[in-house]
Amino acid sequence: MKNIPEREFNYADADFARVKAIIYRKAGINLGDSKKQLVYSRLARRLRVLQLDNFDEYLAYLDHNKNEQQEFINALTTNLTAFFREAHHFSTLADYARNRKATAGKLRVWCAASSTGEEPYSIAMTLVEAYGSYSPPVEIIASDIDSSVLEFAAQGIYSLDRLDVLSLEQKKHFFLRGKGRNNGSAKVIDKLRQLVDFRQINLLDRDWRLGAGFDVIFCRNVMIYFDKPTQLQLLERMVRLLKPEGLYIAGHSESFSNASHLVKLVAKTTYKLIDNHAGERQ
Repeated sequence: MKNIPEREFNYADADFARVKAIIYRKAGINLGDSKKQLVYSRLARRLRVLQLDNFDEYLAYLDHNKNEQQEFINALTTNLTAFFREAHHFSTLADYARNRKATAGKLRVWCAASSTGEEPYSIAMTLVEAYGSYSPPVEIIASDIDSSVLEFAAQGIYSLDRLDVLSLEQKKHFFLRGKGRNNGSAKVIDKLRQLVDFRQINLLDRDWRLGAGFDVIFCRNVMIYFDKPTQLQLLERMVRLLKPEGLYIAGHSESFSNASHLVKLVAKTTYKLIDNHAGERQ
């Protein structure tokens, strides 16, 4: 029988059940039983920081400390991302921007899970290239529930290996290479960073304070963390923010076959609205 290493902190099934209930209530994340060890490893770091002896103490502390509630969410949020991940979506965005009428005003894009910033900056690079200008007529809002990744994203500093997927032209036009103690990293140029408005938004909040009239919503590989009722509820709220010809772009693991009354598939994991759901306010 394989030996199971002794844990630093007592961690019972009841502790995991409480964590599951709290993260579902606060962020809508539906943790499966397979995540039990992941939860332990991530929250154990918080116990060490706070110098607590066990999970029971930690969860009691969590109940009464709003700042720790954000740390709790940050710890349990998965932030897997990369520049131009699922590249076909950015080709779709570029085509949409080029074919859009100049009289339609600013192109509004919401990146609903910006993580460490690679996705919204990929959106910004795509639109700069599509319009041939560092000041394209666009508004890009990038949101996440995790405050720590938003701080990282706003700084726009990445290790050079994170830029491997970019062309030489993109690296030259959109990044400044670090020197001296910053050697091995690159920083997004100011003109690109200024195109992205980073905001902390919990998708379970009643009011996202975004308004309607989005041309494109990127919400990729986010819905997989929610149960089916929550997925449908969020999708319904999101599509109300789209313009009639707007696009909802999902992740490769997501399907909305159960939401055919809301959206229709028009390209690979790219959806348009069923007519009667366009343009309403949240």
